[in-house]
Amino acid sequence: MGSPRQKVNPQRERQVFSKEFKLAAVAMLRQGQKTGTQIALELGIARNQLYKWAETLESSQGDSKVIFNGPGGKPLSERSEVERLKRELARVTEERDILKKAAAYFAKQLP
Repeated sequence: MGSPRQKVNPQRERQVFSKEFKLAAVAMLRQGQKTGTQIALELGIARNQLYKWAETLESSQGDSKVIFNGPGGKPLSERSEVERLKRELARVTEERDILKKAAAYFAKQLP
């Protein structure tokens, strides 16, 4: 627990797209003049990524201020205290369980 995730292909760089690029791509899709596949090929992105962006925008009721604000999860400074405490609780619980097992093992070893 707590070990960093290893990349499947460490030589491949993850593509990062700006908010404006994503909004423009979704706007092209919504215009309906080209298929999603054609738009994705022209923009050099995966077709399913284009549809995920469209779905994300739709689920936010079109409020582009709250979506596409950056890659991945929130920075540490923005994570809520509850999330941090949940992670800490899980870590401490795991440590406690290990110590219980160790104590039971050593108790059996005593004469």
